[in-house]
Amino acid sequence: MTDHGHGHGHGHGHGVSSSADRKLLSGALALIVGFMVAEVIVGLAAGSLALITDAAHMLTDAIAIVLALIAIRLAARPPAGGFTYGFKRVEILSAQANGITLLLLAAYFVYEAINRMIDPPEVKGALVLITGVVGIVVNLFATWLISKANRSSLNVEGAFQHILNDLFAFIATAIAGLVVLLTGLARADAIAALVVAALMLKAGVSLVRDSGRIFLEAAPAAIDPQALGAELCAIDGVVEVHDLHVWEITSGEPAASAHILVAEGLDCHQIRIEIEALLADRYHLTHSTLQVDHATGDDLSAHCSDAHGTVHRSITTAGRAPDPATPNH
Repeated sequence: MTDHGHGHGHGHGHGVSSSADRKLLSGALALIVGFMVAEVIVGLAAGSLALITDAAHMLTDAIAIVLALIAIRLAARPPAGGFTYGFKRVEILSAQANGITLLLLAAYFVYEAINRMIDPPEVKGALVLITGVVGIVVNLFATWLISKANRSSLNVEGAFQHILNDLFAFIATAIAGLVVLLTGLARADAIAALVVAALMLKAGVSLVRDSGRIFLEAAPAAIDPQALGAELCAIDGVVEVHDLHVWEITSGEPAASAHILVAEGLDCHQIRIEIEALLADRYHLTHSTLQVDHATGDDLSAHCSDAHGTVHRSITTAGRAPDPATPNH
């Protein structure tokens, strides 16, 4: 007997709709673009490379938000044709692009900072200080707007990290401007750039790592497939679990599939319901596809000649303890 169970849960576990996300991101985008244009004008008039560099950083913020908005719109499209999950992973593409951009910018700022440490240019401390303070206010508001959006989405989190790092950049710029104004130490600007580069590196690595796990269909960080398989085998009547896969369709939307073998004479349908309840309640896996069969014959693994991954067996199976470390090929 084969019983295919499909638990469907497509929510992201948050109370913010994609429409609200778009409004919040659009508000932040308007702030960023407006201040960026003003900063370019002031920077050109004052001949300040530091301000032009800050403006370029804000341009990447604007691009990150635009990518996030496009991704949200595409992800909202229903599945069609060969795209059975729709375009949900466009959000992850956006997050990875944001992460890579942060890493590239970090490398650029380190290079520029080293050059400025060696040969510090003339820095107008007062102008840098004033612009830095205004930038802090603008970025505080933009950060607040995006923080109210759904940050469980890597897409939104990518845009948030861009804005947050820009806020730190303006704080460092303001401090550097104050130091230059009070002491004349032009290298303070380069030191501030190195601090910002370190923050950008941390955020970029995190985004690239998390989006990479989703693209490679790794299990969510909070779920250990080995422990999950052992827990499923502990359910009364379950003899073996193999072909157990746990992955994320997109950020905040985990999914699972498995082939479950149960003892002869038991109700496959009822055991499947128990397993789906455990997956949903303990692991928030509300999107699951389970194949449930009766275990027959001496070779339990013969149900799947091409099964792969770890085979989990009940402690009572064949009168011996399970060997979860043994893969089935």
